[in-house]
This record gives sequence, C-alpha cells and structure tokens, in this order.
Amino acid sequence: MTARTATVSRKTKETDITVEVNLDGSGQTDIETGIGFFDHMLDALGRHSFIDLRVRTIGDLHIDGHHTVEDTGIVIGQAIKEALGDFAGITRYGHAYLPMDETLSRAAVDLCKRPYFIWKVDFNRDKIGEMDTELFKEFFQAFAGNGGMCLHIENLYGENCHHIAESCFKAVARALKMAVAPEPRLGGAPASTKGSL
Repeated sequence: MTARTATVSRKTKETDITVEVNLDGSGQTDIETGIGFFDHMLDALGRHSFIDLRVRTIGDLHIDGHHTVEDTGIVIGQAIKEALGDFAGITRYGHAYLPMDETLSRAAVDLCKRPYFIWKVDFNRDKIGEMDTELFKEFFQAFAGNGGMCLHIENLYGENCHHIAESCFKAVARALKMAVAPEPRLGGAPASTKGSL
C-alpha cells in the first residue's frame, strides 16, 4: 500500500506552521504550538486516531491565540487531505461517542471532499488554561473545511469545561480512525454510489 503521509507548511505574517501526518501510524505525537492546552488537545487527536502527528506552530501570541489555533487547523486539515490522496478505498464514514467522567460528546465525519461543519458545544468559562474556549470552534471549522470533511460535533452533556473540550477532540479522533481506515472490499474504489468523490 502506498504510504499515506504528508508534510504541509504555511507561512503568513501571522503564523509559521509545519505539520506532518501519517494516517497509518501508531498515534505518535510531537506538538508545539505555544498554547499548552491546545498542545494537550492535539496530542489527544493524534493518539486516539492513531494518526502520527507532528505540529510546529509559531504564531502571534502577543496578540492572542486566534491566528495560532485557526491556522493550525487549516494546516492539519490540508495535511490529512493530502495524505488521503483521491480519498478512494477508505471507509469514508466514522462516528464515536466519547464519555469522560460526567461528560458525553459525539462526533461524526464523512470524508467526502464536500466540507460542512456543525458545532453544538457550549462552555461556561472563557478560558481553559491560556486557551480561549471560543477557539475550539474556530479550530474544527478550519480543520474540516481544509480537510474536505463533513464534520458534526456535539456535546450531549457535561459540566467540566476541560472534560467537554477533551471529549470533543477524542470523539473526533475516534471518528477519524474509523473513516480513514482502508476498506479492502472496495478494491481501491471510492465509497460512493456516484463512482467518485
């Protein structure tokens, strides 16, 4: 099987980012974004999807975390899309319910090259550590849009904001693990009645 890997770099006046992914990895991660809680979430994304993920982000954190988080989502999404090639031969769909103590979140993904994003998650705090909670939506919207994904994320219930955020990232990770998996019965064809994605 052809290696499903990609390295993508993106440099603007606001951020300088390089991401490496291996869709057939073992969940090895090496994350540096300058935002501790964001690093923690991206570590969970890689480990629980079994996608090897290396991220190096230098952003204008003297302003705030917005550009750093959103642009990292852009580049991770682009890297996954590049590693998927023509998207043929993959399971395509994935979903997961993720419990974390008092919290339950779910994610569903369709790797279809037609980006769409649904976010039904609320936080009762403005920050977790040094990360603005409003930036989780920005990350996943950029991630889905640049990854060619239809991605739905919903927190069903929960109280602890750390648990809510982490359960969302882990649910997405498990859904991705399912969706990127090769489906041998497709014989390399796309999982589509149209014959192409």
